[in-house]
Amino acid sequence: MKLLQEKLAKYDAPQRFMAAGIYPYFRVIQSDQDTEVTINGRKVLMFGSNAYLGLTNHPKVKEAAIEAIKKYGSGCAGSRFLNGTLDLHIQLEKRLAEFVGKEEAIIYSTGFQVNLGVVSCITGREDYILWDELDHASIIEGHRLSFSTKLKYKHNDMNSLEKQLQKCAPDKIKLIVIDGVFSMEGDIANLPEIVRLAKKYNASIMVDEAHGIGVLGDHGRGTCNHFGVTDDVDLIMGTFSKSLASIGGFIASDKETINYLRHNSRSYIFSASNTPAATAAAGAALDIMLNEPERIEHLWELTHYALDGFRNMGCEIGHTATPIIPLFIRNNDLTFLVVKELFDEGIFVNPVVSPAVAPEDTLIRFSLMATHTKSQLDYALETIQKIFKKHHIIEG
Repeated sequence: MKLLQEKLAKYDAPQRFMAAGIYPYFRVIQSDQDTEVTINGRKVLMFGSNAYLGLTNHPKVKEAAIEAIKKYGSGCAGSRFLNGTLDLHIQLEKRLAEFVGKEEAIIYSTGFQVNLGVVSCITGREDYILWDELDHASIIEGHRLSFSTKLKYKHNDMNSLEKQLQKCAPDKIKLIVIDGVFSMEGDIANLPEIVRLAKKYNASIMVDEAHGIGVLGDHGRGTCNHFGVTDDVDLIMGTFSKSLASIGGFIASDKETINYLRHNSRSYIFSASNTPAATAAAGAALDIMLNEPERIEHLWELTHYALDGFRNMGCEIGHTATPIIPLFIRNNDLTFLVVKELFDEGIFVNPVVSPAVAPEDTLIRFSLMATHTKSQLDYALETIQKIFKKHHIIEG
């Protein structure tokens, strides 16, 4: 065996959990992504999806994707920089910029590529990137590639952020990069205070709206709109793979910033452009988001109901204020076991364990869609309460 294979063969954590019968990943879905999915021939309720508005099966979204394939084919066979720009891309970019309140936007093939390509190139060797310790992995990978000095601050702790800003040279660029809604914890960034500090220390702000668009703000415009600070935020990022029911991502900003990124962001220049079907599907989802605000209203009705239900049964759910609800277990093996037992009872949820979080912070990520019914949610709450009591996670 070569040295590389010998090293990698020592990684056996998945095999150990498989042997114990509690391995929770790569469960194969044999149906559409809906509130109920089919796995191994049986139906389970889906409470592990990011499709907050439940649009992946909407007839208008599917029809838009089909029509795009008929007109443009299955792919673009090149990058946006060269032969991969369609009128479809330009049209959606203009709509997205207007939607989030910025001058221009560009589309990337995935949301991960947006953060990777923007954060890695937008600041220079003598500049600073300040980031929340619970920022998404794509932001972390982006700043790892940057030559700038990286300063981490404690999660949503404004005193910690200010201390880090005080370390920065006054005449150098300071970019604060944060999630608007934190993807595992479900809490919301303190944008009003971040804006105040940014003004005080002449810093710029980039907000990842992956989990804010379709959930917060006027017609789902996101966290910046929710707090009324859109004009104070320099870059707004979003993905298509959540509320926009597709795959891809975008960055929106002023004309000068977008012009720079269009010609310097490597994950944009050197990746094949977003497929016609994905682009058209995202555009159709945006139409629905704007025209059917009752979806977001129902999502929030379910969210408040679920938050009250979990609190009343004694679950530890942290500071969440969104349809992302963390149910803290604080033990790796027990988290896997509970996920398996919930699945056996017909409930699909996602485990979040180390190294994604510290071993003492492991949790189950429970997420809602606007298409869930109250009866489905009631069943989930009752089942979770039963299993949590069984394992003494809550008092029985």
